[in-house]
Amino acid sequence: MSSITRAKPRGGGGAAKPRRRDRRTVNLNTVLTPHRRIHSGLYIALGISFFVIVLLLWWLAASSHVVSKQFLPSPVDVWRGFQEYYRSGTFWSDVWASTKRVWIGFAIAAVLAVPIGLMMGTFRAVEGFFEPLTDFVRYMPAPAFIPLLIIWVGLDEGLKWAVIFIGVFFQLVLLVMDAAARVPMEMIDTAYTLGATKRQVVFRVIARAAGPDIWDLLRITVGWAWTYLVVAEVVAASNGLAHTLVVNERFLRTDLVIVGIIIIGLIGMILDYAFKLIGRRLFPYVRRTR
Repeated sequence: MSSITRAKPRGGGGAAKPRRRDRRTVNLNTVLTPHRRIHSGLYIALGISFFVIVLLLWWLAASSHVVSKQFLPSPVDVWRGFQEYYRSGTFWSDVWASTKRVWIGFAIAAVLAVPIGLMMGTFRAVEGFFEPLTDFVRYMPAPAFIPLLIIWVGLDEGLKWAVIFIGVFFQLVLLVMDAAARVPMEMIDTAYTLGATKRQVVFRVIARAAGPDIWDLLRITVGWAWTYLVVAEVVAASNGLAHTLVVNERFLRTDLVIVGIIIIGLIGMILDYAFKLIGRRLFPYVRRTR
């Protein structure tokens, strides 16, 4: 009777260990996979690296002297311009004046746009009443209203608030309407089945379901508010960050113009991340896929 010889695995009789895949390949596949989460450290490093690349290109362009220093100052010159602006004593007052104008105009627009948009996305009758005028006005550029607002409001702070309000309100109300209209009908029918009233469906189902999207819309539109603030301060203001841009442009202080632009961008970035952090606290039940 012939015996069958079984080949033993090499390396001591244990099960063969799978080969280790190259970690670099795994990481590259992870990074280039659509909607795949990546490590937070890598995410931050990528963002910082982009700023470093832009700064390096800027420094190289300024050092090459292809463009006059008066029109393209180096990062060092811009830093010195910031120090000069900071020591002038108007830095914090300008930041506060612009920030206050943005928040007042944006707050008025948001307080009115969110409930109106929620009702428009919930009730077709409300949508039919408000949407025609909203669609009509939202295609009109907010700066086009400035001559009329100067006649009605004057050159005081109300002009800046009104420009920001017009620029934000009519866009935001339609975005909120779409967010409320996207709430699944199955969720609403389930609430009715469980005995919810119409009021409860509106405020406890639709409003809460659309809440994360509405918060993201507020985060986005506050950036628009800063855009319209620049327009308003350029037209009529005696202080503020955008006002300093106009003043420095008249004297060809390109370094200070760039300083003002960077400061506005930094404030906007801080507000954006603040909105994201607060949104995670307000809506912890939302799973972010990215």
